[in-house]
Amino acid sequence: MNILYMHTHDSGRYLMPYGHLVPTPNLMEFAKESTLFRHCYCAGPTCSPSRAAMLTGAYPHVNGMMGLAQRGFGLNDYSRHMASYLSRQGYETVLSGIQHEGECGAQLGYDKVLIESEDRGQYLPDPEAFDLESAGLTAEYIKSRAGKDGNFFLSFGMINTHRDFPADRKGIRQDYITPPAVLYDTKENREDMAGYIASASIADRCVGIVLNAVKEAGLEEDTVIFFTTDHGIAFPRMKCNLYDTGTGVALMMKYPGNKTAGTAIDSLVSHVDIFPTLCELCDIEKPEWLQGVSFAGLMSGETKKVRDEVFSEVNYHASYEPMRSIRTERYKLIRRYDYHNRVVPSNIDNGKSKRFLMEAGWLERPTEREMLFDLYLDPMERENLVSHPEYQNVYCDLSERLYNWMEETEDPLIQVMHRLPKPDGAEVNKLTCMHAEYVDYE
Repeated sequence: MNILYMHTHDSGRYLMPYGHLVPTPNLMEFAKESTLFRHCYCAGPTCSPSRAAMLTGAYPHVNGMMGLAQRGFGLNDYSRHMASYLSRQGYETVLSGIQHEGECGAQLGYDKVLIESEDRGQYLPDPEAFDLESAGLTAEYIKSRAGKDGNFFLSFGMINTHRDFPADRKGIRQDYITPPAVLYDTKENREDMAGYIASASIADRCVGIVLNAVKEAGLEEDTVIFFTTDHGIAFPRMKCNLYDTGTGVALMMKYPGNKTAGTAIDSLVSHVDIFPTLCELCDIEKPEWLQGVSFAGLMSGETKKVRDEVFSEVNYHASYEPMRSIRTERYKLIRRYDYHNRVVPSNIDNGKSKRFLMEAGWLERPTEREMLFDLYLDPMERENLVSHPEYQNVYCDLSERLYNWMEETEDPLIQVMHRLPKPDGAEVNKLTCMHAEYVDYE
């Protein structure tokens, strides 16, 4: 079958299908035709590592993408990218919009590039115009495939909902919205959230253009369509954090004959599971390097669970901040590995919500080396139970499982004495740098 991959920047689950008052009606309609995963988690809550993990089916410290592509980090082997692999299987691989895994689409194995930003879509002067143009070109390509032989893999990537948010708030008034629960309800944070909502509405409009093209071309019965994002929204305590607000992502998948279409699934799945799932759905041989598991059985109703835990990691974002986590259905363990014991401000996107916390003294607060949460009782991850006597068995179990995973995947964090090396010439901000865009590199 054809594969259509639709993706946004920095949306987490703050979309209408996940119960938020964010005007994304096209995604809502798509959700009603898809299987919606309530507990999908990325393998790394930063842009390039998350996408690279999903599109290689291997964790960031395994595939090599331990930082941002535009800052000098890269994959160990670009032939393991999904576009490259599917091209070798006879698919026409097409990129429209942004990617965040390499210098250009051709490097990743795309046979055709409809439109691409040189900086992978970030910091464009008019993200709305770019995404709408990309959506239009994507729609034209899809319609051109009607009645043609052969299959395609099409990546449609949007810059929205990445910061900076649009100046035009589309009539959204900050007085009548609520910021994310991890942020104080104040004017500045409501204004920031209004910007996100306006950006999400642009992305939704683009999704509608593309999905309408699939229907007009008569390709719905020949195409696997999935929508996701890279990680949590670009607010403090979310993006670039291993809390659920950072690693939790939207995932909706539609394919012909899906027995669970129009329903939600609560089972744990990871972004690294998408590659093997697509291989199974499309009857493609799975490459040997995949580290995820197929969740096709969840959608067919043949099984209720495919994994007991999900793992995620941070290495480099704007600055160095190594962390690892293991999450089961009920418990989460987060562990920090660097000597630094303060918030790393350059790893938080600049905005009103960040400045509000900085002015309140947030940067002076120490960070905790280990955090254990009982998610049934504490879904907001506020009460650290690492030292709680009643949870010592849980702590020991998760610690052992996390270490075993790191050892099995040859995680360099357990092999180095000091810090993970960065590529020559890579741009990494100092830990004291306030914002990523400040040229204050190590």
